[in-house]
Amino acid sequence: MPSPSPPLHPFLATVLTLCIAAGGGLVATALNLPAGWLMGGALAVTLAAMWGLPVMLTDRLRDITFVLVGMSMGATVAPDSLSLIPTWPLSLLALALELAIIIAISGWVLSRVFRLDPGTAYLSSFPGHLSFIIGIAATGIGNARQIVIIQVIRILMLTIAVPIGATFLPIAHFSPPAASAFLSPLQLVLLAAGCVAVGALFLKFKVPAGMVLGSMAAATAAKLGGLYTEAMPVPLVTMTFVLTGALIGSRFAGISRREFLAAAKGGLVATMVAVSVVTVMAGVVAQFVDMPFGQIWLGLSPGALEGMGALGIALGYDTAFIAAHHVIRLLMLSFAIPAVAVLVQRRAQRAQESHNLPPSSTR
Repeated sequence: MPSPSPPLHPFLATVLTLCIAAGGGLVATALNLPAGWLMGGALAVTLAAMWGLPVMLTDRLRDITFVLVGMSMGATVAPDSLSLIPTWPLSLLALALELAIIIAISGWVLSRVFRLDPGTAYLSSFPGHLSFIIGIAATGIGNARQIVIIQVIRILMLTIAVPIGATFLPIAHFSPPAASAFLSPLQLVLLAAGCVAVGALFLKFKVPAGMVLGSMAAATAAKLGGLYTEAMPVPLVTMTFVLTGALIGSRFAGISRREFLAAAKGGLVATMVAVSVVTVMAGVVAQFVDMPFGQIWLGLSPGALEGMGALGIALGYDTAFIAAHHVIRLLMLSFAIPAVAVLVQRRAQRAQESHNLPPSSTR
C-alpha cells in the first residue's frame, strides 16, 4: 500500500480535493453519464483517499455545501408538486416497511455470514443517520471504525449506482426544465442569508440534517411565496455537485486500503440488500402512484440526504418528494436506532451472564 502523503495545510488539502472532484466530474460528464459532476467527483476523491492522498473539506466548506444543496433543492420545487402530497402515505408506508426489512436482513447477514458482533452488524445495517449511529457506537456498542466504513461504502455505492442505473436500466430521468432567467447576485446573497438563518435554527433544535433541510425550507418557502421565480445559475449548481461529490469521497480519508478491504465485502452485501429491497418497494409503489420510478426510488433510497437530493436535481425529479421521505426516514431511524441498540446490549448482557454461570452441582 502506498505510504500516506505528508500532511498538507487544510487549505491546500481542500484545494487538492476540489481539483480532484472537478477532474473526476469533468471526465464523467464528458462520458455523458447522468449526474456526472456528482458521481465522477465522488468516485475520484474516494480513489484519491484510498491511495493515501490528503483529501478533506473544511467544516466551513462542508456547511457551505449543505446550504447550496438545500438552496438548489428548494429552487427546483415546482408549485404543483404539493398537489402530489395525497399520494405520499403509500410511499411512506413502503418506507417504514423497507427499513424494517433492510435492518433485519442486513443485520442477520453481517452477523451470521461475516461474523461481525451483533452491535457492529446491526448498527452497520441502519440505512442512514450516520452521526447518530457513531454516537451510539461510541458508548461501547459495536466497532465504530467498521461501522463507518460499511456506512460510507453504502453512501458511495448509491451515489454511483443511481446514475448508472439511469443510463443502462429502464429508469427514466428527465432534464431539469430549461430556465429563462437566473437569480441575480443580490438575490443569491439574500436567499443564502435566509437559508443560513433557517438552517442554523434547525441545527439549534437538533433537526436531523438541519442545515440542508433548513436551507431547503427557506428556499422553498421563498419560491412558493412568490419572492423569486428564477432558477439557480448553472455554474453554481455545477459547483454544488462538485462540492457534494468531494464531501462524499472525503469521508474515506484516514481509512487504509486494508481496513477498507476488510469491511468492503460486508458493506457491498449490505448495500446490495438495501438496493434490492428499495427497488422492489419502489416497483410496488409505482403501480399505484403516477410519478417516475426513479423519483420514487430516490425518495425511498437509503442514501445521504445531500447526495440523494443533488441526484434528484441532476435527474430532474421532484425534490420536495425526495426530501420529505428522507426526513421521515431520519425520524423513523431516530427511534429505531436506540431501540435496537438497547436490544443488542441486553442480548449481549444475557449471553455474558449465561456464560459466567457456575456449573450446576451434582449430588
